[in-house]
Amino acid sequence: MITRTVLEALTRRPLGFLRSSWPWRSLAHLLSGGLLGVGTWLAVAGLLAAQGRIGLGAAVVCAVLVTGFAVALSGPLERWRLRLVDVSAVPVRPGLRTPAGLRSLGYGAVSVLAVGWADLALATVALGIPGVLLLAPFQPDALWWASVCGPVAGVLLLPVAAYPIAAWAGARGALSRAVLAAPDVELTEVRRSRARLVDAYEAERRRIERDLHDGAQQRMVALTMKLGLARLDLPAGSQAAREVAEAHTMAKEALAELRELIRGVHPQVLTERGLPAAVRDVAGRSAVPVDVDLELPDRIAESVEVAAYFAVCEALTNTARHSGATRCRVSGGVTSRTLLIEVYDDGRGGADPAAGSGLTGLADRVAAVDGRMLLSSPAGGPTLLRVEIPVGTARGPVNGTPEELPCGG
Repeated sequence: MITRTVLEALTRRPLGFLRSSWPWRSLAHLLSGGLLGVGTWLAVAGLLAAQGRIGLGAAVVCAVLVTGFAVALSGPLERWRLRLVDVSAVPVRPGLRTPAGLRSLGYGAVSVLAVGWADLALATVALGIPGVLLLAPFQPDALWWASVCGPVAGVLLLPVAAYPIAAWAGARGALSRAVLAAPDVELTEVRRSRARLVDAYEAERRRIERDLHDGAQQRMVALTMKLGLARLDLPAGSQAAREVAEAHTMAKEALAELRELIRGVHPQVLTERGLPAAVRDVAGRSAVPVDVDLELPDRIAESVEVAAYFAVCEALTNTARHSGATRCRVSGGVTSRTLLIEVYDDGRGGADPAAGSGLTGLADRVAAVDGRMLLSSPAGGPTLLRVEIPVGTARGPVNGTPEELPCGG
């Protein structure tokens, strides 16, 4: 398992943690911030002490300039230090006039002027205690037992010192990440990654559909035709004719099932004629009578079409299996750059996403294209499922050749 933060590294086995680079990275994290803070304060103190030679006004101005430079330097330094203890962080450089920029500047000032001292103090104490014990034999007038036991205790305590250093560095890194790592940027990247996964998944579905359509289905059609021709050449009523006729029937049933499977993987009508035609096609094959009132002036983004189509398919499947409805209605359209689809049935209601009816997967599919799903299904019915998905870009007329156009163009 890849360890991304020092806090995760602390949960590993002691030998694995101590052999890793995390203790050294944590120490570098604390020393880098502490030395900048101490150096800033020493420079300011030196300037104020020299006011008798350079004047109080000049000393104050120089001290302010040194502090301002240290604060400005702390922003890039904090972003670099964050990578020492959290390799998964995505720190950004915000503009100074933005709220994130002001927050980063304030955090840098606090880090340089106050918290840096705590970083350096903890590292000094954690390493100082075993360091003093290790140097016990070199102290004047040291007793013999201190000269022997001191180094032993120092060696034993030195690995222990890595833990408070790493824990404090991890806490400081978590705080720095909360301020500097730009959660919005990370969330945007997560959304983009999810969209890429959805696109890759749909591309794979289309490849499977194409391979089945051009390969297995064509062979099944040829086999069915061969069996049909063979029936014509056999004497009527013979045993061979009956067996060939049975094989012919089985081949036709297998071909029908294969076509149904291909339609379920990625319906060709959706690619060629768009969402309204695909919804009418699946409604025509539904076990419950379905009224369709879905009109779109333009083709919408392919990922939106696919998500909406399978949402309707899942809703109609649930209606046929669980609702006991006698009538169903699918309606919708595009309003304010959002595709709205409602699936209504007059069944018994009580639909529960936690009951394994596929609603959870349906909600995840819709969320993958930045949409949302709303469900109203009181006990006794009726049930109303509403899907809202941003339409993205249009792709030309519904019944025409897909074409990239601005939305509404």
